[in-house]
Amino acid sequence: MESDTKKLTDTTKLLRECDAGTKMAISSINEILEKVEDTKLNEILTKSRNAHEELESEIHSLLNYHKEEQKEPDPIAKGMSFIKTNVKMGIDESDKTVANLITDGCNMGIKSLNKYLNQYAMADVISKKITEKLIRLEENLRNELSTYL
Repeated sequence: MESDTKKLTDTTKLLRECDAGTKMAISSINEILEKVEDTKLNEILTKSRNAHEELESEIHSLLNYHKEEQKEPDPIAKGMSFIKTNVKMGIDESDKTVANLITDGCNMGIKSLNKYLNQYAMADVISKKITEKLIRLEENLRNELSTYL
């Protein structure tokens, strides 16, 4: 019985962290998208944002199934990201800066999600697959942005 409780707890905690991560990614992309000049870069970011939104919807369905609340990104992390973005873009409003900022975000997301996969090891297979899918989304975006760095 205790292992069932731990599995449910790890499952919902992992899903909530993925929820916060997708929201942070969507917010970051939306915040910077209007500053992008290159059409291809705009397409890459838009496609990634849409993929994050689809995954977020899937996560919300799972959270609803488990009768869990959604999780907002940490306000301090979100605030720091906003400040960093605006300072860097204020200094150099180029596609290279956009790619650099989003790549940093991808790297932080990948690191955090891997940490949560290890931390919530008892989570169910579905939530682990969602987390791995989100990690792949971040890795793919980072790889696509490498030509802009």
